Amino acid sequence: MSSKHVTSFKGITGWIDQRLPIFTLMQNEYGSFPTPRNFNYLWNFGAISLFMLLLMIGSGVVLAMHYTADTHLSFNSVERLMRDVNYGWLLRYMHMNGASMFFLAVYIHLFRGMYYGSYKEPRELLWILGVLILFLMIATAFMGYVLPWGQMSFWAATVITNLMSAIPLVGDPIVTWLWGGFSVDNPTLTRFYALHYLLPFVIFGVVFLHIAALHVCGSNNPLGIEPKSEKDTLPFHPYYTMKDTFGLCVFLMLYAVFIFWMPNALGHPDNSIPANPMMTPPHIVPEWYFLPFYAILRSFTIDIGIPFTHIVLISSKLGGVILMVTSIAVGFVLPWLDTSPVRSARFRPLYRIFFWVFVADSILLGYLGSQPPEGIYVIISQIAMAYYFAHFFLVIPLLSKYEKPLPVPKSIHEAIGSGA
Repeated sequence: MSSKHVTSFKGITGWIDQRLPIFTLMQNEYGSFPTPRNFNYLWNFGAISLFMLLLMIGSGVVLAMHYTADTHLSFNSVERLMRDVNYGWLLRYMHMNGASMFFLAVYIHLFRGMYYGSYKEPRELLWILGVLILFLMIATAFMGYVLPWGQMSFWAATVITNLMSAIPLVGDPIVTWLWGGFSVDNPTLTRFYALHYLLPFVIFGVVFLHIAALHVCGSNNPLGIEPKSEKDTLPFHPYYTMKDTFGLCVFLMLYAVFIFWMPNALGHPDNSIPANPMMTPPHIVPEWYFLPFYAILRSFTIDIGIPFTHIVLISSKLGGVILMVTSIAVGFVLPWLDTSPVRSARFRPLYRIFFWVFVADSILLGYLGSQPPEGIYVIISQIAMAYYFAHFFLVIPLLSKYEKPLPVPKSIHEAIGSGA
């Protein structure tokens, strides 16, 4: 016979909790859960990212009720949503700009993790799940970008799906499956619509695992040292629920500026033109959150083959695809590239300098990805791409071996008391 669960809740809440202890679980995991007492506002972006994911799922479900996945009707269905559906314009602008805000929050969340060493033991799996979420976000956002079936949507789908053909042996079958035929057409749009609707729920499942892993190993903190006593921690509620709520409100103000004052600022004007397979845009530009990876993709411009023969081992297209995928997948092995015993960049002066150089390099790659692939832009892209990979495979391992970190405080509460 199983023992009866004892609950501290009263009334209907206690009656439910005694039979299904969900409120006790929430209290333990989100109420009294011990959290390092020295979080700064960069730790808000995990909660902000979760909020944006839920907002994107909610708005996407409603938008799906008005969208028609047909190459002859999809563009007009979006226009009808904007003009004839009550608050349809608001729903679409929330969803369209919400993608940018979601990526912005996640990118800040990732860079914060890199700065403070949140990928190190015992949080390797937590970090790996975060990188997996980024992969799924990129796939979902790309498919969503195709759905309005504007001029940029169509040609982005054509260019990006064609990249799969560079994969040896299986590339052409993958492209044919994605297209549902021999060109980007109605079956392609139907596939992308189905996958764009499904993948956010997959992301939510991985986010659940991400949060579960966080509650097993605990949160990192700006000092990068583990809490050693109750003096080092605070209960998550009300301290960090209030802090996260304040940070979310400030973030939503920025979000509202884009929705109500400049809703199309982050998009491309050509996407307001219906897709035309017979007219290629002069310069195909993806959304801003893809631009650094797009620059890396285009920076590989040579074919690698056997000398003095015509045999090509790695074409420029395949090389670009490999580099683009590797630029994200390197996150999976980052915990093992950085072997320094010190987590936080606060106590790693050289690492801190190279980290900000890496941030500047990533921003530069984003700018280069928005420019035509010609002239000086190609050369600078190749230099920026070379540093991007050198940061992970050369700089970080060398710093781990030769950098002399500053003394690390013994505990969080002592560091706070000393002003560290």
